[in-house]
Amino acid sequence: MNEVLIQLDDVNLMTLWGAQNEHFELVKKGFPKLRLVARGNELKVLGEESEQARFKEVFQRILSHIEQFQSLNANALEDLVGVPNGKLEKKDVAEPTGFRGEPIVYGPNGLIVRARTANQRRMVDSIVKNDILFAIGPAGTGKTYTAVALAVRALRNKEIKRIILTRPAVEAGENLGFLPGDLKEKVDPYLRPLYDALDDMIPADKLKDYLERRVIEVAPLAFMRGRTLDNCFVILDEAQNATDMQLKMFLTRMGPTAKFIVTGDLTQIDLPKKTQSGLATAVKLLDSIEGIEIIHLSGADVVRHKLVRRILEAYGDI
Repeated sequence: MNEVLIQLDDVNLMTLWGAQNEHFELVKKGFPKLRLVARGNELKVLGEESEQARFKEVFQRILSHIEQFQSLNANALEDLVGVPNGKLEKKDVAEPTGFRGEPIVYGPNGLIVRARTANQRRMVDSIVKNDILFAIGPAGTGKTYTAVALAVRALRNKEIKRIILTRPAVEAGENLGFLPGDLKEKVDPYLRPLYDALDDMIPADKLKDYLERRVIEVAPLAFMRGRTLDNCFVILDEAQNATDMQLKMFLTRMGPTAKFIVTGDLTQIDLPKKTQSGLATAVKLLDSIEGIEIIHLSGADVVRHKLVRRILEAYGDI
C-alpha cells in the first residue's frame, strides 16, 4: 500500500474539514478505496497510485475553492468530490452530484454559473435545438436558475434583444390580503425568485439599467395578454399555477425569433380546487410536437442544501 503525505499549512482546517469533521467524512465517502488519516496539518492518503492520483486532483480543486471563496459548505463539497446522496437509489441518479458542465454565464465577483446535473445539461443543449422548452421538476432542481442563466447568456451574445421573465401571481397557500403600494410593489413579492437569479448573474448597476430600459422585463403573467413577444428570451416560471387558458395565451404570444422556457413543479399547484393546471395539460398535448422538448428533473437534480433531497424523499407523493 502506497502512502502520500499532504501538508495543510496554508489552509484553515475548520473550513476544510467542517464542524465535527463533517467535510472529512464526505471526502472519505467519495474515495472508499483509500484510507485517509488527518492529523494536525498533515493528511495521509494510503492506497493504490491510480486512486491517489485521482484524489490529489479532486483535493486540489477543494483547496482552490476555499482559496477563492474563503468558505466551503457540504453542498459545494459534494459537487467537487462527486458524492451522490446516500439515500437515492442508484437507478434514480441520472449523473453523480459532481457533474460539472461547461460554464453557461459568468456572474459578478467571479461566480461561475454552470449546469450541475445531467438534466440541467439537457436544458442547455435543448434550447439550442428547440424554441420551446418545458423544464418540470421539484423544488431545488435548478429549473429557474438554469433558465435565467440561458437567457442572460443569449442577451450577452446578442442572440436576442430582450429578456422577459413572468410568473402567475398566485398565493402559495397563504392569504396575503391587501398589499400596499403601487402596481410594481404589489407584484414584486411574487417575482422575487427571478430577481434573485438575476442578481447572481448581472452586476447591480447593469441590472438596474437593464430594468429601467426594459431590456429585462419582469412582469406577472396577466401582462402578457395581447402582446407579440419577438426577438426575446421569455421564461414562464411556476407554470403549474397557470390555468389552461393562461398557458395557451402565453404560448401563443411567441414571435418568429423568440425562445420560450416554461418551468414548473406539478407537486406544488396553488390554484383553487377543481381548477386544472395548464402545465399538466400542456405536457400531455405538446409532447410530440417538433421544436418543443419536455425535460423532467428529479430529486437527483436537487442542488440546494443536501437535506432538500432527503425532505423530498420523505414527503414522497404528498
